[in-house]
Amino acid sequence: MLSGNICFHIDDFVDVVFWVYISHNNKQSERWRKLRNIVQWTPFFQTYKKQRYPWIQLAGHQGNFKAGPDQGTILKKLCPQEERCFKLLMKDILRPFVPEYKGQVTCEDGELYLQLQDLLSDFDSPCVMDCKIGVRTYLEEELAKAKEKTKLRKDMYEKMIQVDPKAPTEEEHRSKGVTKPRYMIWRETISSTSTLGFRIDGVKKADGTSSKDFKTTKTREQILEAFQDFTNSFPNAVPRYLERLKNIRATLIESHFFKTHELIGSSLLFVHDKRKASIWMIDFAKTVPVPDNVTIDHNSVWKVGNHEDGYLIGINNLISIFESLTKDDNGNIDQCYSNLSLDKNVRRDSLAT
Repeated sequence: MLSGNICFHIDDFVDVVFWVYISHNNKQSERWRKLRNIVQWTPFFQTYKKQRYPWIQLAGHQGNFKAGPDQGTILKKLCPQEERCFKLLMKDILRPFVPEYKGQVTCEDGELYLQLQDLLSDFDSPCVMDCKIGVRTYLEEELAKAKEKTKLRKDMYEKMIQVDPKAPTEEEHRSKGVTKPRYMIWRETISSTSTLGFRIDGVKKADGTSSKDFKTTKTREQILEAFQDFTNSFPNAVPRYLERLKNIRATLIESHFFKTHELIGSSLLFVHDKRKASIWMIDFAKTVPVPDNVTIDHNSVWKVGNHEDGYLIGINNLISIFESLTKDDNGNIDQCYSNLSLDKNVRRDSLAT
């Protein structure tokens, strides 16, 4: 826990909770038909009428979420900074692009939770993808605190060599340890966070299969392939995602909240089924006000002290890649997408790693 009510686990750089619902009953009663619309996989989950059903947590922080008291809601453990953001966002033009905040709830155990809109309640067997947006997932304050304690960490060295045995230097191999700042910076360079300003954190398909093996998915080509796989058999999802991304970008540019905050560790949640598709901004525990003497444009290269988050770099590259999905092998707009107005000058950022 940092000062200023910023909530995070300093050793965890993927602040995402993935859930999968497993049914052990093949008979579809009326209640089970209703259950199809309940969250099956997402940072937002709930049960039906407080009944218990088997859930499997794939990754994340156990105990952060509970079923909401009302249908179509979930409870997320209170983080004061995130609650502050939601209160501001409910008054900002970004409100249509974030979960609706419905206030605090005190549970039987005395814990405080935020009651939020369940984003998957209107979808039937949805496909879900979580993309972490920005060129870094740690606050400058986190990095500064980590630099205060430069002892070698064996656990972080082991995490590093699991991904890339060649990543540590000869000295780090000899000592079998790396410092926390070294690990924090390296962690961002192995994925598309550093190259495209966003990374895929996890995907769940309509058939229930899921994957979070995207740690080293880095290049534009790799991301394009992952998006093609995610939207396969759902051709209507691509143009709807593209339109939603452009609407989000246009609104961000005009948003007072966006102009005055750096968004760190925040995600875009992509959701589609056979009928519809949409995207929401989620996870604001590390979204903090920009210092009074600092102005950021969310589109410049980050250097320590300038507080740039690269959020628009990520959005622009997402738009560019989804536009690529609308084109045929010759680079022409596919006939089924011919009525779309596509950007011709989307910035294709590639940040130095």
